[in-house]
This record gives sequence, structure tokens and C-alpha cells, in this order.
Amino acid sequence: MGHLISIRMDKEILIALGSISNFKKMINLQVLLIVLVLISSLSAAIPLSLGFQPATFSDNCCLNPFLADKNASLKDCVIGLANEPEMVEWMRKIRREIHKNPELAYEELATSSLVRRELEEMGIKYRWPVAKTGVVAAVGSGSPPFVALRADMDALPIQELADLEHKSQVDGKMHACGHDAHTSMLLGAARILKELESSLQGTVILIFQPAEERGEGAKDMIKEGVLKDVDAIFGVHIIHKFPIGVAASRPGQFLAGCGSFKAIIKGKGGHAAAPQESIDPILAAATSIISLQHIISRETDPLDSQVVSVSIVQAGTSYNVIPESATIAGTYRAFGWKGFRDLRERLEEVIKAQAAVHRCSVKIDFDGKEHPTLPPTVNDERIYEHARQVSNLIVGEENTKVATIFTGSEDFASYLEKIPGSFLLLGIRNEKIGAIYPPHSPYYTIDEDVLPIGAALHTTFAYSYLRNLSMCSSS
Repeated sequence: MGHLISIRMDKEILIALGSISNFKKMINLQVLLIVLVLISSLSAAIPLSLGFQPATFSDNCCLNPFLADKNASLKDCVIGLANEPEMVEWMRKIRREIHKNPELAYEELATSSLVRRELEEMGIKYRWPVAKTGVVAAVGSGSPPFVALRADMDALPIQELADLEHKSQVDGKMHACGHDAHTSMLLGAARILKELESSLQGTVILIFQPAEERGEGAKDMIKEGVLKDVDAIFGVHIIHKFPIGVAASRPGQFLAGCGSFKAIIKGKGGHAAAPQESIDPILAAATSIISLQHIISRETDPLDSQVVSVSIVQAGTSYNVIPESATIAGTYRAFGWKGFRDLRERLEEVIKAQAAVHRCSVKIDFDGKEHPTLPPTVNDERIYEHARQVSNLIVGEENTKVATIFTGSEDFASYLEKIPGSFLLLGIRNEKIGAIYPPHSPYYTIDEDVLPIGAALHTTFAYSYLRNLSMCSSS
């Protein structure tokens, strides 16, 4: 259609040329020609990168990839800044400083102090404390649109066994899940975004979050308004399953929702030699454990992955005494909200029924403070697509993968319940340096070459998202 319009316009121009008799009309026609050329360029001559079609004025417009003429320059600029030797050494130094001094959930005072120190040196304004120990900063115009980037800061109650020069100096505490790297990468992105601040077409919100391992940090940050007016959010988690530099995610359901349960089954204690005079809570607990496994093996669609694991059993203190009570506790997981809710209801039904069969009473707690419920992590399909194109740009299409679903959970899911966003896994596996252990292992080690890659992904996602959003709104 665009070509037909162009041909028709060309014909009209030729007719007009034949009728022009004075210089003033020629000048007016030249102006008309310039306008027509500009219109033609805007409608047909601006290709988008990576094979995408020109944006249409729809909801998807804001999430199309960058303009081709700016694509290469943005990539070169961001990757160049992220890989400057001084920048790489700075991020490595920050990561190791955090790693040496691990802090558990809501204890991240030194870590948040480090974050604030670096933000102040960059001239970036921030708010603190947020959710007790969190930090929220902003880079850009200070005006809409807003896009958020998130890193978690807390460590785990694990004794580090890896033999590293920068190993944990705090007994019983360790950064065994990569949060030290996440914080360093987001600080790296902050530094790059500050360099590019004059061309940011909106504002980037930097969320340094506490208490991810407790499952409460994101919820508390949300309560304090960190997502106010934010259009989209992006998060990265390093993982040992993929080689260094591989980026993996998927649209829709990604990580499982995670819930915990604790059931206290009460019977009647007595001598083990006369069980008929007692009501045995251990028997009720044992049959409950077996019956819970039947939910997965006989009631759940094999194609709908779910998990029920009983990981705590406590009862009795003497071999010849039937105790008054027995306690069982564990976790349940599912990928969709309906399956997650249904699994919880069925779990409660089974435990109560088994307790009743054995003449016991039971109290079940699903809201444990130590292990609160986390929703499933569900990536917004449009934001995922934008993040995928960013990954193609920074690590290459050959290193951008569609991940399988994982039964692990992340409190980043709480942000995704509120606004569109996408969560991405970034590989750190390197056998040569021993970066092969899973999260929460006392031998957990990372390849620090991931730091500039993560910083570049964060930066490019935010910068390009704001630019695309600005283009659409101006259209």
C-alpha cells in the first residue's frame, strides 16, 4: 500500500511540475518534495533490528527491538563501558567485599552501606532504609516512563568450604546463591546508566532488595511503594547449569510457586508396651506422609509438574513411650496459581483425614514466618520478548536459550504479580575454576567474568525499553 501511495504521489508531482510557471511555486514544490520524502522514510525506510517488522501502533509497539541505526552503537557503547578494565576490576572488588562479609535477611547493614557509598560516589540519589535494609535509587530524567531493575543482597546460613582468597570471614554465613554478584552487576549497570543519563528517555529505578532467601523482601519492598508508576521490571539470577555467558529464560510459567506446611498431630501418650491405651500420633503422621505422595503419583496430571516433599519429622524422645504428638513439615510446589491453590487444599484434606482415621486431632500451619508462601514466577510474554532481544544483542543468539521450567522459587515473583516483567538466568559454569556447584552448596563458586555481562544486560534492557516506550508514546 505504501508503494502505491508513493507512485500516486510521484505522478501528481510530475503533473504539478508541468504546470509550474514561476520561481515561487518551484520553491513551494521543493518544500513539498522534502515533506513527501520524510513521510516516505518514516513509513517504509526505517528497518528494525534482528529481522523484526516495523512497529505498528498497538500494545506491542513499545516492546519491539531497537532501531537498526542505533542498535550497533548502543551495543558497542554498553559493552565497551562494561568491559573497561577499571570497571571490571571495580565490580570484582565490590563483589569480593560483599562476599567476605555475608549478611542474612534483614541484617544487610554493611552491604546496604556499601551500595549507598558507591551510589553517592556516582552522584545517584537514593532512598534508604526501605524494607529495613533495602536501597532504592533512580537514574534518568526523574520523570515517566519508569522501568525497574532488581538485585537481591542477602546471604545464607551456610559455612563456606570453598578454598578462596576472598572466602567468607563470618562463621556460619555465606553468599551461596550469587546475591553478591547480583548486587555488583546492578551497581555496574548504575554506573553505565549514569554515563548515559543525558540520553535516557525516562527513569530507571534500581532496587537493592533484602531478604530474598526469606521470601519476604520483595513483598516488603512493594509495600513501601518501590513499584509506584513503574511500567516493567527485569531481574537476573546467575546459575551453574549454563556455561559462562549463556542467558536463558522462557515466556509464561518459569519457576514454581513455593509453599510450606507444618502439621502438629495430637494423640494420647502412653506406654509403648500397651498401645491400646494410647492414641498413636506417629502412626497418623506416617500414613499422612505416604498418602501425601499419592497426590502427586495418582491425582496430578503427569504433564503438570508438582512437588510435595515432607522434610521434617519430629516425635518422641524415648523408645518405650508413645508421645502425645508428632510433627511433620515440608514444602509443596506448582507452576500455575490454580494448581498451587488446589495442591494446598488437597494437602490439608489428606492430613486431616489421616489424623481422623487414627483418632487424632491436627493443626496445620501454612503461613510459617520462616518460609512464607511465594507465588509462581510467570514472565510477561511481551517483556520476555524484549529481554530475549536484549540477550541476543549482548551475548549473541547462539548463547540465548529457552530455559526449561524449574521447581525452584524466587520472590521476584511477587513483583511479577503486580507489574509486567521478566526474570532471566545467566550462566556462570566454568569447570576450570570449580564453578560447578549448585546454589546453597558450601562449595558454591562463580566465574566473575559474568559481572560485566550482567551489567550490560541490565543496562541495555532498561535503556532500550525506555527508548521504545518513548517512541511509541510520541507516535
